[in-house]
Amino acid sequence: MDWKNYFSKFMTIKCKKCSTPSIIYQPYSGLHLCEKHFFEDLERKAKLTLRQRYPIRKNDVIAVALSGGKDSSVALLLMHKIFGNRPDIKIIAVTIDEGIAGYRNESIERAKEMTARLGIEHIVRSFSDEYGKTMDAIASEKRLLENHLGDEKKELGACSYCGVLRKKILNKVARDIGATKLVIGHNLDDEAQTIMLNHFRGDVERMVRFSAASELNGFIVRAKPLRKIPEKEVALYAYLHDLPMELTSCPHSFGALRKEVRRMLNGFEVNHPGTKYSLVRGFDNMVPLLASGLAVSDLQNCEICGEPCNDSVCQACKMLEKNVLQS
Repeated sequence: MDWKNYFSKFMTIKCKKCSTPSIIYQPYSGLHLCEKHFFEDLERKAKLTLRQRYPIRKNDVIAVALSGGKDSSVALLLMHKIFGNRPDIKIIAVTIDEGIAGYRNESIERAKEMTARLGIEHIVRSFSDEYGKTMDAIASEKRLLENHLGDEKKELGACSYCGVLRKKILNKVARDIGATKLVIGHNLDDEAQTIMLNHFRGDVERMVRFSAASELNGFIVRAKPLRKIPEKEVALYAYLHDLPMELTSCPHSFGALRKEVRRMLNGFEVNHPGTKYSLVRGFDNMVPLLASGLAVSDLQNCEICGEPCNDSVCQACKMLEKNVLQS
């Protein structure tokens, strides 16, 4: 993004809270904000989200999923700013190397540089270590399988595989290090997109699980301090703090349904500012009602890997077994 051109649109307009030139306009709030008040606004939202949904308690161990992109980097910086000086709170960054040539290796180096600069412990785990193969290999197997079985097997994209397999390792590492919270960098756009995807799939149980703010039998609480902050504002915050910014697209992300949902929601947001906030707010109000009348499946241990899941075999093992047995 051309940030200089972006800033030039607002520099002639004063900040709503002081006389300093603004650097951003928030259509949903009607506010022009300078750098100082933009920082305060974003950090206030993150702190409020943590306090209301994911309260950090004495002696908590916070694992932060750090990909090396803007969202996870901002999440880590905020955790460091808010809790870095508390001796009773431990922050550990966890990076997953999926094994995507020309993509993940560069972001891992940026993640290492950031954690070294902040003095934060950093753990790196890989698909190769956990599953014996890289995401590149899994995607290649998947393409061969689809070509062999036909179009009816193409409903799960590579992003679905990658997301499930990555989340499994993150949860396992977080549990192994004694983490009480697993911070992930999902922003407002991510939350709104996921809510819409679950609506489209008619997966009510997943919607309830997605909203969980307490630990469930081996699943570490996912804390999302950025869930009320638009992606563009997260990107601006990262840029102004000289944080890592993901400049390349994942080579396996083509054709993902999420991209279509993203375009749709962005269109609504332009024409009706605040749409994404309304969608997330409505979801938060709706979930308790759904949960009260829904018999959520009991969690059990996967027969193959032993990890907690809501079936006899976890989704990650199902994906891996299907690729191996049918490719």
